[in-house]
Amino acid sequence: MSSFDTAPIAAIATAPGRGGIGVIRVSGHSLEQLVLCLFGQTLTPRFAHYLPFKDVAGEAIDVGLAILFRAPHSYTGEDVLELQGHGGNAVLNRLLARVLEVGQAHGVRLAQPGEFTLRAFLNNKIDLTQAEAIADLIDATSEAAAKAAAGSLTGQFSKRVRHVTDAIIQLRTLVEATLDFPEEEIEFIEQYQVKEKLNGIELSVQALITTSNGSLALKDGLRVVLVGEPNVGKSSLLNALCGESIAIVTDIAGTTRDRVVQDLNIEGVPITLVDTAGLRDTKDKIEILGIERTWQEINQADVLLHVIDASHQCDRFVKTNQRHLLNLTLFNKCDLLTEPLLTINNHITDNNHIFVSAKTGLGLDVLKTKLLSVAGRTIGESSPWQGRVRHIRSLQIAQVHLLQAREHLSFEGIALDIVAEELRLAHDALGEITGKFYADDLLGEIFSNFCIGK
Repeated sequence: MSSFDTAPIAAIATAPGRGGIGVIRVSGHSLEQLVLCLFGQTLTPRFAHYLPFKDVAGEAIDVGLAILFRAPHSYTGEDVLELQGHGGNAVLNRLLARVLEVGQAHGVRLAQPGEFTLRAFLNNKIDLTQAEAIADLIDATSEAAAKAAAGSLTGQFSKRVRHVTDAIIQLRTLVEATLDFPEEEIEFIEQYQVKEKLNGIELSVQALITTSNGSLALKDGLRVVLVGEPNVGKSSLLNALCGESIAIVTDIAGTTRDRVVQDLNIEGVPITLVDTAGLRDTKDKIEILGIERTWQEINQADVLLHVIDASHQCDRFVKTNQRHLLNLTLFNKCDLLTEPLLTINNHITDNNHIFVSAKTGLGLDVLKTKLLSVAGRTIGESSPWQGRVRHIRSLQIAQVHLLQAREHLSFEGIALDIVAEELRLAHDALGEITGKFYADDLLGEIFSNFCIGK
C-alpha cells in the first residue's frame, strides 16, 4: 500500500460553466460527523435525500440531492458523499467552500487532480489501466477513441494482460520446481513442452504490443505532412482530403509559403494534416522561411506523404533521415496522364506508392486505408482497448526477457536458474501495467494529468 495522504477530500466533480446539474464530491474513511454537521441529520446510504444546502447563517445556498455511499461500496472504496445541485460556478464554489468550512474540523481538504480515482486504485476498486482509461474516456475526441477507452475501463486490456501473466506464472512454477533436479532438466523441458509454451507466450505479448501500438493513434492522432516540390498538387490534395477549400490553390509555383494545418477525422482516427511550402532552390526570403518550416514539419511527422506530379515525373524525391511510421509516395495528377498507369508502375521500385488525383478523387480511399493501417485499424473496425506508451514500454521489456529465457533454453548446458530469473523479470514488467507493482512517482505522473474532481 502506498503512503499517500488519506485525509478526507472534497472537490467539484462537474466541468466549469453553466449546466443543469453540478456535483460536489467528498471522500473519506468516515463521513458521519461531516454529514451531521452539514444537514443536522443522518443520511440513509444509497438514498437520494432532497434537502436545502445551508450556509453558516442557515440560509440556503442551493436545494438539491444528497447521497451517501458507504465504504467499500463506492467509487473510491471509502465513504463518499455527493451533493447534486444546480450547475454554475458561483453556486458550486459557495457550496464547496461551505463543505470545506464545516469539514475543517474533520480534516477535510481540497482534492488534488485525479485523487478520487487514485483512491479507487489504491483501494483495489480498479487497476491502473482502468484508472488511466477514465482519463482517456474524458479526453476522447472521437467515437472510436471513446469506445477504445471504454474497452479498457471494462477491463478488456487488463484481462488480456492477466491471461499472459497467468501463463508466465504457470511456466515459472514448472521451471522453479525442476531447479532441485538438474539431472531431469532435458526430460522436463520435453515432457512439459516448455519451449512451445514459451513461444506461445511470446506471440501473445507481440499481439498485445501490435494492438496497443495501433490504439495510440486514437488517443494522440497522426500528424500527416504533405511534402514535395512546388506545384505538384499538395494543397489540392489537402483540400480533397478535407472535403473543402482550406488551402489556396493556383498554377503559380510557390503559392504556399507557410504551412497550412487542418484537423480531420478518418474512421475515428484524429488526423492533423499539414500542407507545406514546396521544396526547391530559391532566393526569395519569405519562401526560404517557408521551406525551413517544411523541414521542421518533416521532423515532427508521424506519416510523410511525398507528392510527385505523375504527369511528367521530373520531380525529385524528398530524402530524410527521420524515422516515420509510414513514408508514402503519392503520384498526383493522374487524370492528366496520357499513358497507362501500369507503364509508369513498371519504372517504380518502391512498393509504398499510390496513384492519386486530387481532381477526380482517384486513390484517396486507398490513401485513407493506408493511414488507418498505421493506426492499427481497418475501415469499420474499432480498437478493443486504449493503449498508452508506458504499456507498450512494459510489454517490450517483458518481450526482451522472454526472448532471453528462450535463448538460454537453447544452450547445450541449459541454465534453468537463469530461465527462471528471466521469467520473473517478464512477470514483473507485466505487473507494472496493471499496477500490481508500481512506484509512487509513476502514480504521481499518471494522476496529475486528471481533472480535479475525478
